[in-house]
Amino acid sequence: MIGFNVDLAKRICAEVNVACTIQAWPWEQAASALGDGQGDALIAGLAMTDENGALFDFSATYLALPGRFVTRAADIGLFDANALAGKTVSVRRGSAHETFVTRYLPEAEVARFDSEIAALEAVEEGEADAFFGDAMRASFWLNENLSCCGFAGQPYFRPNLFGEGLAVAVPTGHDAVRHAIDWALVKLKDNGALDELYLRWFPVGFY
Repeated sequence: MIGFNVDLAKRICAEVNVACTIQAWPWEQAASALGDGQGDALIAGLAMTDENGALFDFSATYLALPGRFVTRAADIGLFDANALAGKTVSVRRGSAHETFVTRYLPEAEVARFDSEIAALEAVEEGEADAFFGDAMRASFWLNENLSCCGFAGQPYFRPNLFGEGLAVAVPTGHDAVRHAIDWALVKLKDNGALDELYLRWFPVGFY
């Protein structure tokens, strides 16, 4: 098993000096497995919704997920989110990022697509002046299209729209486990390990 969350789990276990067994579960079964006592913690980006909050407790956030604009490379230095009149911004249809653009940037023309990839490709092909969406997912696409496009402007953190970010879920009441994870996350941030993992797995940084 490889991935950012796998490496993070290993670092957390090493920091608290605990031997851990890491199990890979299909996404749709992961929360149920934790709820059934088949694990002590879940590092899989489980959304911190009210529904999940009734079943699980969550650690501190270890990765925030901002919204960001993407433009063609030549336009990055010229981009101004406050000057979008007459500009077309591509978004994933029905997303929180569509809501953000229509609510806070009403002067922009919104082009709606069925996926982030299609919305990003619209920028690449000149059908849109900019894309706005989830920065982490956009970073994966940009990593394969470095000559085309890049992030423009600032990251937008709106927990009420884009979510609180990624945290570790533990069964409700398992405070000792949650506190140990929180302690480890603080240590990993302080010693630079969390930043090291971020740069390893997200070479196109999205902050």
